[in-house]
Amino acid sequence: MDLPTGAAVTDPTAELHRKLDLLTDQMQQLSQQTLLLAEQARRAERASQERAELMRDLTPIANDLFRLSVEQLEEVQEYVDLADLLRLAKRMLRNGHNIEKMLDQLESVMDLLQTAGPLSDEMFGKAVTLLQQAEQRGYFRLAQGGTRIVDNIVTSFTGDDIDRLGDNVVLMLNTVKDMTQPEILGFIRGLMAQAEVEVAKPVDTSLPALLGQMRDPDVRRGLTLTMRVLKLVGAQANQKP
Repeated sequence: MDLPTGAAVTDPTAELHRKLDLLTDQMQQLSQQTLLLAEQARRAERASQERAELMRDLTPIANDLFRLSVEQLEEVQEYVDLADLLRLAKRMLRNGHNIEKMLDQLESVMDLLQTAGPLSDEMFGKAVTLLQQAEQRGYFRLAQGGTRIVDNIVTSFTGDDIDRLGDNVVLMLNTVKDMTQPEILGFIRGLMAQAEVEVAKPVDTSLPALLGQMRDPDVRRGLTLTMRVLKLVGAQANQKP
């Protein structure tokens, strides 16, 4: 009879301990939830403070932007109508695809310019170098001289002279072409070189000296060729124009 009585006394104590443990766990959970709520409240307060600071920082900027917008619109209000703005906005909305294509093309052009930029810089540098070399070699001075020559020709010839030159330009070019043959140029060059040497020598114009030169085969050949040329000149002079 004593054993059941002791067991019956022990059961309420164990139940009390179990309830105390359960209550302790609930208090701990409640404390953790309270801490979590407090942390969330602090975060919300910090976010609210940050938003308030952001609003304080943005308010002057927004006011300045609004003031500048009002000032700029006041300057153009005589030229801008609300209906025009609405029509422009609707047109932009209708042409959104075209605007997008235009922006794509603009991006392509910008990429091309970025790619061709170094090449254009290199070409510009080469062009500057070539111009400097041309200036050093005198091409520009030659061009200036040619310009003066053309000016002199223009001021020295009348309209009729220019017409006659135009009619005979083919004959003139053919004559120049014939005169610039290598054989003729070589003959004239050699003749001029020898003539300079002969002119520097003393000249004897006495009759015996002239008769002595007639015995020279080269002199007789020269006289013969000269007579032939004079014959041709006389024949050309007798021809009717």
